[in-house]
Amino acid sequence: MRISVCFSPDEVDRSRLAGAAAVVIDVVRATSCIVEAVANGARTVHPVVSVDEAFRLRGLLGADTLLCGERKGLRIDGFDLGNSPAEFSRATVSGKRLVMTTTNGTRAFAAAAAADRVFTASYCNQGAVVDALPGRGSVVVVCAGKEGRFSLDDTVCAGIIVRGLCDRVRGPVRLDDGAAAAADLAGIHPVTGDMLAGTAAGQALVDVGLGSDLALCARADRHQIVPMMFDGVIAAPRG
Repeated sequence: MRISVCFSPDEVDRSRLAGAAAVVIDVVRATSCIVEAVANGARTVHPVVSVDEAFRLRGLLGADTLLCGERKGLRIDGFDLGNSPAEFSRATVSGKRLVMTTTNGTRAFAAAAAADRVFTASYCNQGAVVDALPGRGSVVVVCAGKEGRFSLDDTVCAGIIVRGLCDRVRGPVRLDDGAAAAADLAGIHPVTGDMLAGTAAGQALVDVGLGSDLALCARADRHQIVPMMFDGVIAAPRG
């Protein structure tokens, strides 16, 4: 088995995604919100890169569609929801389609789209992701990062998944340098709201008054669902 970790979408070699399973991570906060939404009954999540594309897609999908996402951490004008996990309650999202655009996370989904299977990961479902991933072949973990750069919050989550796979898989596991580094960092940094507040992504949230999201993003394994993307649409696993 081969595991690689990309620290931002810009590092993804799309030619290596064919036949691979990809894992997308944007702890603060897109994948935390997607897991929360699907766990609370959202029908589908449609990640798009631009605001214009989000408005266009909502027009195509119909009245039961909610726009969600952020720019500079804040809800976009004209959107129904921002990018805070607490907003994606069952009362709000159950039975709805969601169109999402964020600064970093939805770019990561676009970068991973050529993989055979695309898994959505965050701290809140990290254990379920380890259990759901195949135990053979190639796994490519795509961290959303922060504006094209390394982010500690995503990398530690990637490292937890790498460590979990290494413990689970029988037989040899080959890690690239990114995966080895992520696994090492996961052994150093315990996951707490305070840890996230010390990262660049966390501090940016604190600066715009949304620091309370960090405790939610740090709550490990509160969901056992692993949303998956097929043909650009994220939903609960099929079958």
